[in-house]
Amino acid sequence: MTTPNGKAAAPRAGTSGRVPERDLPGMLHHVEPLAARKFVVAIRRLADDLTYGLDGSRFLGSGIDYVQSRLYQHGDSVKSIDWRVTARSTKVHVKEYEAPRRIAAWFLIDTSASMVVSSMARSKYEMALHVAGGLALACLDRTSPVGVLGGGSRDVRVEPSLAKDQVLQWLLALRHHAFDESTQITRRLQQLRPTLKSRSIIIVCSDLHEEGAAHTLALLAQQHEVAVVQFQDPSELTLRGFGFMRAQEAESGRSFVTHGRRPMLDQSKMEQELRRGGVDHMLVRTDQPFVHRLRQFFRARGLAGRGAR
Repeated sequence: MTTPNGKAAAPRAGTSGRVPERDLPGMLHHVEPLAARKFVVAIRRLADDLTYGLDGSRFLGSGIDYVQSRLYQHGDSVKSIDWRVTARSTKVHVKEYEAPRRIAAWFLIDTSASMVVSSMARSKYEMALHVAGGLALACLDRTSPVGVLGGGSRDVRVEPSLAKDQVLQWLLALRHHAFDESTQITRRLQQLRPTLKSRSIIIVCSDLHEEGAAHTLALLAQQHEVAVVQFQDPSELTLRGFGFMRAQEAESGRSFVTHGRRPMLDQSKMEQELRRGGVDHMLVRTDQPFVHRLRQFFRARGLAGRGAR
């Protein structure tokens, strides 16, 4: 703040002279919270709504949920004998249960400039961070370690952990954003792939504006469980009232000429490529409710429990 003669005014008495958090450039304002504590409360509330199972086991052993009975083998415990099946078949059978197994969940959050540009009160980036936080805490409740990876030029990588404090730390750190950050989803996924020593869950929160991202996700889905929550702003479908116009891409600075009725992304082509690659995909519009659909999306697909045991 300056005085009429151009000199800086002294901070108000009783204040520290700090700029209020809500006035900082590149800070999310409308992620339900305006303060860190309210932000955490909002994320936890979403996590409570997303009660789904991500960590179904592909392995058999000692556990809680009965799966099947099989013929007795040397070394099996007498306590596991299934007496009903044994009496019916006249051959000794033992029960098998589903063995609990922790599957690491990686969240790739697109931090690029296209996620911040918005025609609605809430940007794609705000919703992506909100959804990633809720899903991450829900994964922790299912004892799935959670890691995070940035999908922009920022170097963001946090190894999977069961610590809730770690999740809250990267959520709060990612509230700061840039208006000129480029997309590097493909590069980040290519860097992540060789570091995954066991089957993992990768959940991508992005608008998928990077060319080639769908192909990279399909390759990753050959060895891991991959799901994409794509965020879309209404302005990406059509800019009503506009004819031909010259525009500039927020991430690369590239200028181009387009028409207001022309969609920014070939959605059907991209969805078809993801479907062929075995990637689960859900589209979330920033102007529509999404929590119920998101919960059903993960429940219906059973991401970690799909496939033969």
